[in-house]
Amino acid sequence: MSLASDRAELRALLLSKSVKTGTFTLASGKQSDLYVDCRVTTLDARGAVLVGRLLHALYLDECARLKVKPQAVGGLTLGADPLSLSLAMTSALQDSTTDLVHAYTVRKEPKGHGRGRRIEGNFTPDSPVVVVDDVITTGESTLKAIQAVEDEGGKVAFVLVLVDRQEGGRENIQSKGYSVASLFTRQELLRE
Repeated sequence: MSLASDRAELRALLLSKSVKTGTFTLASGKQSDLYVDCRVTTLDARGAVLVGRLLHALYLDECARLKVKPQAVGGLTLGADPLSLSLAMTSALQDSTTDLVHAYTVRKEPKGHGRGRRIEGNFTPDSPVVVVDDVITTGESTLKAIQAVEDEGGKVAFVLVLVDRQEGGRENIQSKGYSVASLFTRQELLRE
């Protein structure tokens, strides 16, 4: 399988399972003619495989382009969780000895018991990480994850996104100094 055929298959899966048109109120409160529920695709067995392969390739491209070697990938639960795990598993399947990418998750609120952690999994302060998100609209959810990582002493190397709705989110995140790479933009997904 080639990355081009994986990309075509993932696009078809997103269109059949995750993309809805109509009138929707988004988490930001904005009205939109497009709703993208990536979880239906990223939690699909075949979708998870495709997401893992494609995000891993994009991750490697961004690491080479920016000359960074992040320790782990993760983001705000729940949208980022299947993306992070798929990418991490793909890294192990493709090279089980070096260049493993581990996963972490960011809770929406700190845990109210135990160690009271906001970030769980393979996260170490002072280590570079990648923040992932399934969909960006305004970029606010991604920025919340970035803030949590930085509050815990992490350094964000860059941001990976499955779908950029092209509604200002990428620009909002980039204006704060973070590089953003997406697998699909709204235009690419819908071929507008």
